[in-house]
Amino acid sequence: MFFVPERRRSRRRLSAIRARDVRASDLQEKPTKRVRLEKICQDSRLGGFDEDGGSQANIAASGASHLTQRTPASEAISTGTTVSAMRLGLNLGYLVGSDDPHGQLRLAQHAEALGFAVVWAAEAYGSDSPTVLAWLAAQTSKIDVGSAVMQIPARTPAATAMTAASLDVLTGGRFRLGLGVSGPQVSEGWHGVRFDKPLARTREYLEVVSKALSRSTVSFQGEHYRLPLPDGPGKPLKLTIAPISEHIPVYLAAVGPKNLELAGELADGWLAIFYAPEFAPEQLERVRSGRALVGKNLDGFDVVPSVPLVAGADPRVCADQVRGYAALYIGGMGSREKNFYNALAVRMGYGETAAMVQDLYLGQRYRDAMAAVPFDFIDQTSLLGDRDRIADRFQILAASGVTTCALVPHGGSVEEKLNALTMSAEALERSGIGS
Repeated sequence: MFFVPERRRSRRRLSAIRARDVRASDLQEKPTKRVRLEKICQDSRLGGFDEDGGSQANIAASGASHLTQRTPASEAISTGTTVSAMRLGLNLGYLVGSDDPHGQLRLAQHAEALGFAVVWAAEAYGSDSPTVLAWLAAQTSKIDVGSAVMQIPARTPAATAMTAASLDVLTGGRFRLGLGVSGPQVSEGWHGVRFDKPLARTREYLEVVSKALSRSTVSFQGEHYRLPLPDGPGKPLKLTIAPISEHIPVYLAAVGPKNLELAGELADGWLAIFYAPEFAPEQLERVRSGRALVGKNLDGFDVVPSVPLVAGADPRVCADQVRGYAALYIGGMGSREKNFYNALAVRMGYGETAAMVQDLYLGQRYRDAMAAVPFDFIDQTSLLGDRDRIADRFQILAASGVTTCALVPHGGSVEEKLNALTMSAEALERSGIGS
């Protein structure tokens, strides 16, 4: 049933890791069998993240509170900040192939029972996030539901405002609106919308959505959106449904520097992918720059990375479950000339490896591409291992500025993923930084 939720404290847990680093010479000497692209996609279903539209060629190469004695997170990252409270979330991604949606429902309900703050759903060119979120919200009562993301080229800003207001009312104020421009292949190939000037388009889109959700009469004349159309019968209109929330939180999926600034300027939170605490200061400085433009700082701004979670005794073994996802995004998400995630890996210092993974992936050597992803990259951007290792990692994430950690549980069955979520809740409690 739907009703206004009571906020609960979030806690979690997680576990194992493994993976081997592969050199180019190893791949040349020992070619492996190809793995089906469909299988990789089934394990790589976040989707919807966006970027500035820059080409590959332009990318240049304090003490923590804790329950047990452990190394303070502030010693692991030089951010100049202290460890602050952090909540847990769940990112379900999107449905693929013959996925049973009831598995996602079980995960969402278990996350709610553990006290997670929010469950996110994604979309690419299959299941859409608002429908999935409405279904999940109807069978939960306290956990927030959020789109990560609703694609900007898929809907007019007015349609997005209508959907957001409807979900806010039906969920009793539990909806969070995450938006992203997706990428050229989906925008132009699936939605028939040119992927031109994504920053300017996103800015206009957010302005129209904000005006509509405020229940102002919408009149907007921009380069990409004009309401009402000139020289026609249309007239300025006002949203007829009143959201329950005084303000529906708006998040922006951002990868590139300019889009990070835009998120800071216009959004309430940042949806991050491949978030590495060691690289976060550079990204958050861009967010701060955007906040400064509107006279704000990071106080109250929600930093929400989606982080793969694999529970187990050996981190390198655990890492193997994340390899398909990492290889798909670094190597095959977009074209050779425009792959935003590959460019991100380059900025993070993995330029040579990113090029190799992309060459292998575009050459349809998917298994080799997976093996070529360095363990260090997976370890920095994932949660791998047992409860204590995850607890330590939670401290590091919180110290780097993360306020909501959206877990993406990996496993061979729903039961394994449920167990990983339970362990993550225990790890958060052990870390002492739960919100």
